[in-house]
Amino acid sequence: MARNTAHIIVFGNEKGGSGKSTTAMHTAIALLRLGYRVGTIDLDARQGTLTRYLKKRFDYITRNRESLPSPAHMAIQRSQCESVKNQNREEETFLMMALDELSRVSDFIIIDTPGTDSFLSRLAHSYADTLITPMNDSFIDLDLLADIDMKNYDVMGPSIYSQMVAEQRAVKKERNGASIDWIVMRNRMTHLNTNNNRVITKLLAEISKLANFRLAPGFGERVVFKEMFLKGLTLLDLKEDQDGGLTLSQISARQEVRNLIMEISPERIKNRKKPAKTMKKSA
Repeated sequence: MARNTAHIIVFGNEKGGSGKSTTAMHTAIALLRLGYRVGTIDLDARQGTLTRYLKKRFDYITRNRESLPSPAHMAIQRSQCESVKNQNREEETFLMMALDELSRVSDFIIIDTPGTDSFLSRLAHSYADTLITPMNDSFIDLDLLADIDMKNYDVMGPSIYSQMVAEQRAVKKERNGASIDWIVMRNRMTHLNTNNNRVITKLLAEISKLANFRLAPGFGERVVFKEMFLKGLTLLDLKEDQDGGLTLSQISARQEVRNLIMEISPERIKNRKKPAKTMKKSA
């Protein structure tokens, strides 16, 4: 791979429906609006949620003749080679080519991975500088991070996804001595102080120390995110002076996106005291 300074952000979780693509898209547009150059890679080309999201965005731009910031995008298909060895070799070649090309024109490269375990997904994890794992606020999603004794709510040890991340961290460290900053964000959190909420909060605090990740607040369960997908837009594209102004839900959701960007801290990563531009509040 060519020498570059692109920072690679991987969105990963071996479970569908956690909000990876929505979060990846909002992160990409937020970084673009801060003045950074952004490239995106969709490894889930069969379902292609991020790719379809961007297609809807390009359709919106064409239909409305409106200029909106959009990333350079690539989608990688699963190899159709007969042998597993050849499949892995071809997929690695495709990913390296995509990273090499986007690295030449990007400050950040965002990779959206499928909600299943695969060679290509593991390979992408090993190249992550920042790994972001959106998870729903449930014991089902928690089970991917740690083996939990549900009788006493004790953490018994790392589970399948945490083990995979640990393996790819070791691969990356051996490759170039670098590390992965892992952020777990809690999506669809309930605002009610339920017993389950308190237990999950406690368990995540314990697991974060075991698996070495940072916790960050995620996105709420808001219809507005689904509405934005259908239009190819993000919360950061909405205009403050639109008819009727922004709704409370839109304002709250936009702040959730900004909170995630603060956790990523792009200005620290790129060693800038201030970004080239401020995050625009409207298109």
